[in-house]
Amino acid sequence: MVARLVIAAPASGSGKTTVATGLMAAFTASGLAVSPHKVGPDYIDPGYHALATGRPGRNLDAYMCGTDLVAPLFAHGARGCDLAVVEGVMGLYDGAAGQGELASTAQVAKLLRAPVVLVVDASSQSRSVAALVHGFASWDPQVRLGGVILNKVATDRHEALLREALEESGVPVLGVLRRAPAVSTPSRHLGLVPVAERRSEAVDAVRAQAEQVRAGCDLEALLALARSAPPLAEEPWDPAVGGHPAEGPRPVVAVAGGAAFTFSYAEHAELLSAAGAEVVPFDPLRDEELPAGTGGIVIGGGFPEVYAPELSANSRLRKAVSELARAGAPVAAECAGLLYLARSLDGRPMCGVLDADARMSERLTLGYRDAVAVSDSVLAAAGTRMRGHEFHRTVIEPGAGPRAAWGLRQPERRVEGFVQQGVHASYVHTHWAAVPETARRLVLSCAQWSGRE
Repeated sequence: MVARLVIAAPASGSGKTTVATGLMAAFTASGLAVSPHKVGPDYIDPGYHALATGRPGRNLDAYMCGTDLVAPLFAHGARGCDLAVVEGVMGLYDGAAGQGELASTAQVAKLLRAPVVLVVDASSQSRSVAALVHGFASWDPQVRLGGVILNKVATDRHEALLREALEESGVPVLGVLRRAPAVSTPSRHLGLVPVAERRSEAVDAVRAQAEQVRAGCDLEALLALARSAPPLAEEPWDPAVGGHPAEGPRPVVAVAGGAAFTFSYAEHAELLSAAGAEVVPFDPLRDEELPAGTGGIVIGGGFPEVYAPELSANSRLRKAVSELARAGAPVAAECAGLLYLARSLDGRPMCGVLDADARMSERLTLGYRDAVAVSDSVLAAAGTRMRGHEFHRTVIEPGAGPRAAWGLRQPERRVEGFVQQGVHASYVHTHWAAVPETARRLVLSCAQWSGRE
């Protein structure tokens, strides 16, 4: 059994990431093996979680993966660990728009049978904090609110007023954190700046968060609460279930990484490997050649718009990617990968695989997507249904090629993305654990292309 806690809040901006990351780092420093998790599709927070624990940050998304996979994916990531800390998303009861509790932190906490610690921004209240906490504790009797951490507390007098108010709530105060701008993490157009772009500063920030949490929280009480979670009956998820690698040489699948391409789910590489691929990372900002023997490419999300000059300047790699794609090699690109394959990004030359141009926009495109494959591709047969997520401030024109990748059902009906030869490029992020045939289909395509005469 893995001890576990869910760190939630009444609303975004309350300090969940600071508290969750600080707890992960503090417990890791104490000698515990800590498994880090994040509710929802976010890619950036898990990077800080990984820095705090030395283990891959993993997402738990009930919309993209389905409710049945939440506990197995959790058990897979937490296998062999002493403690798991799960950072929530938005407010405790906020989830997929218009779909009740689906994909909310509360739903994930119930699926994991995990106690919840509520991080409350107490900066502008005193006695009212008791009414707030009472409301969150009583809204859903199946959610076990095990304690509160008060954040942004101004003075000793302020703390005393808050504690006095909460005495009658029946919810214990497990920590009090003072305002501390030194531990904040810089943000920009899509949220926090990823660890890969500021590793030295990120290390210092995580260390400061751990020190703040260690000084202001009752770690023994928090650990005891985590250990009170009942056993989970679900078996850990296995990336190899449902398929076996084809016989023969393992095809090399080059996976983009580095500061420009930081968005990826840990399970994707595990699925590719289980399907028979040799997964080899490369950095489009630094590497001028693709890995030797590359038989396919995966280019996930990230911030190519921030690094457009550097990506464009690496003309040798752009040419190598273009030549491989035009030769018919499988290429799976999501969001940032879509932009990298375009003809241009903000006027700077990219790989030119797609007859399309991309640019920054003032409009934020954000939300879950219900998608159906409208063309056969290296990722999915036409008609395959997947759930995904869009998160970008760029646009690409045209938005779809002669053969689109996906037909989207909400928030409006439209086709999106590009399928041409072995290329599947789209703005939609997907979680392959929900449809593991995706990875097997891609690896089989890579093997067939690599073995061509």
